[in-house]
Amino acid sequence: MAPPKKAPAALDNPFDDDAAAEEMEEEGGSDGAPTSSLRIQRARNRIWLDLRDGIDLKALARMEAKAAREEVCSAVEEIARFRNLDLTPAELQGIAKECADDMLGFGPLEELLERDDIADIMINGPDTTYIEVKGKIQRAGIKFRDNQHLTTICQRIVGAIGRRVDEASPICDARLPDGSRVNVIIPPLAVDGSCMTIRKFTKDKLTLEKLVEFGSMTPSCAKLIMAVGRSRVNVLVSGGTGSGKTTMLNCLTRYIEAGERIITCEDACELQLQQPHVVRLETRPPNLEGVGEVTMRDLVKNCLRMRPERIIVGEVRGPEAFDLLQAMNTGHDGSMGTVHANNPREAISRMENMIAMGGLNLPQKAVREQIASAVNVIIQVQRLRDGSRKTTHVSEITGMEGDVVTMQDLFVLEILGEDENGKLVTRQKSTGLRPKFFDNARQFGVDQLVLDAMEEAYD
Repeated sequence: MAPPKKAPAALDNPFDDDAAAEEMEEEGGSDGAPTSSLRIQRARNRIWLDLRDGIDLKALARMEAKAAREEVCSAVEEIARFRNLDLTPAELQGIAKECADDMLGFGPLEELLERDDIADIMINGPDTTYIEVKGKIQRAGIKFRDNQHLTTICQRIVGAIGRRVDEASPICDARLPDGSRVNVIIPPLAVDGSCMTIRKFTKDKLTLEKLVEFGSMTPSCAKLIMAVGRSRVNVLVSGGTGSGKTTMLNCLTRYIEAGERIITCEDACELQLQQPHVVRLETRPPNLEGVGEVTMRDLVKNCLRMRPERIIVGEVRGPEAFDLLQAMNTGHDGSMGTVHANNPREAISRMENMIAMGGLNLPQKAVREQIASAVNVIIQVQRLRDGSRKTTHVSEITGMEGDVVTMQDLFVLEILGEDENGKLVTRQKSTGLRPKFFDNARQFGVDQLVLDAMEEAYD
């Protein structure tokens, strides 16, 4: 091991739990021998004290992640031999991993982040963590030492992208190195301890083909959405929280031509574009003095000066809706965004309301005309009550009739009932209508794809 170094405050013993140790000691065997849990807890404490005094944290920080983990694990094994600790190889390996996770990663969270079957991680204080697996929420078995330990992990996550979370700024959006979205809220706003919500991305990128396999849509609906992506039509993906809007947006972007210049605007970058010519922009919160904020509207306005071919807004939630519509109406065909709404008609109303939030005194009819001329297709996704995520509508805006924006559904989802396992029985079918963007599809050589999609009936 390297020469002893004084450990920073952030590396207080994550395994030190005197109350738990006393409780376990009381539960010892009748002969007074310590329980297995107490033996491991004491070994953890001893190893951590030696480890933080004996390892060079600065040198560790300069290493590759894999090499740094190997260094920590090697140091733990050396300490265990030197102290002659009564540990099995499996127990020693587990303690070594816990030490490496806490020093180099995100502590108890690492166990959940390594799993690829988890969609969401919801931490409601140091003792309570829930996860979503296959659409169902269940309790996870991890705990943090105390609220300070959890807050330290939160600060480590947001600090990695230059953001902060503290009493002066207790709410923060951030992202993990793999792009997973993170929201943190700490006391005094979170009464029962720091809370963190992680929208986790799978290691294998989801595609339309995989969504068909999962039953989220039919093959014919996937064909139509593929044609939408290739035809350079302007798209809004609408849905509630956790319905799969970002996943659908990622799937759509796979069909953008490789040579196009794409500019994305997001609060925390989570889109995973495969194209080589992508510029990613991210908002910035105000600093300690309350200045320096860069809003989504600032980003959308600026990207118009960056010679974009497509503009993708991760989530439209405010006055930037007007700037996105302007972009869609001024030659940036194929632009995309997501919006929170329960159905396509409500998505249009939400866009109207967000434009009104910007203080633009435009007549209602003028706003609707902007929306009708800018947005071509709305894809509605929904998380149903059985936990499944489905594409419920693919709708096209066809124009205006008086003061009303007119629409036609191209694909709709019907709920037929429920099976014996509590799963909803659904049917997604084509309306058989030829879309208005068919001329665009012909121009980009995917007109036959559209015809096949509209003619195929769902069995």
